[in-house]
Amino acid sequence: MNKCLHTVASSWTFINITPEIIEQVYDMVLDDRLMKVHEIAETTGISKERVGYILHEELDMKKLCARWVLRLFTKDQKRTGMKISEHCLERFNKNKTDVVHQFITMDETWIHHYKPLSKQQSKQWTAARCSAPKKTKSVPSAGKVMASVFWNAEGILFIDYLEKGKTINGEYYSNF
Repeated sequence: MNKCLHTVASSWTFINITPEIIEQVYDMVLDDRLMKVHEIAETTGISKERVGYILHEELDMKKLCARWVLRLFTKDQKRTGMKISEHCLERFNKNKTDVVHQFITMDETWIHHYKPLSKQQSKQWTAARCSAPKKTKSVPSAGKVMASVFWNAEGILFIDYLEKGKTINGEYYSNF
């Protein structure tokens, strides 16, 4: 049975950590990875120090901030992007000087009007050997506007903000 030293009223006391307690803490973390140590301690009725010991020493977990990514792609989207990239690389290798200046790249992004969670607020418990979790920005915004940005090797060529109520389609692009 594992034991942890813990101070209570300036004296050292041995506290038994049973497999049931460890499992209870583990299940709580898996149910809500954003849960804070003090919340686990209040729910289980054990001290914050004991919860911290279980998380770090027994379960080998740590709390990491999620890494922001633009979006999470499906396997088909990744495969299509890879094929396009390979085709562009072939063209580049045939004629390096001209190809770079011929490419105009475009991307669309939503510009949101809201305050996202801070890094501290979005921390989650993960196993120590795991990398930071990923998440998309899924918080509903008070408002948003679509920005379309066009650029080439020399810099930004054009930025367009979509009018409210309009849709991006073939007609929208042909008007550029």
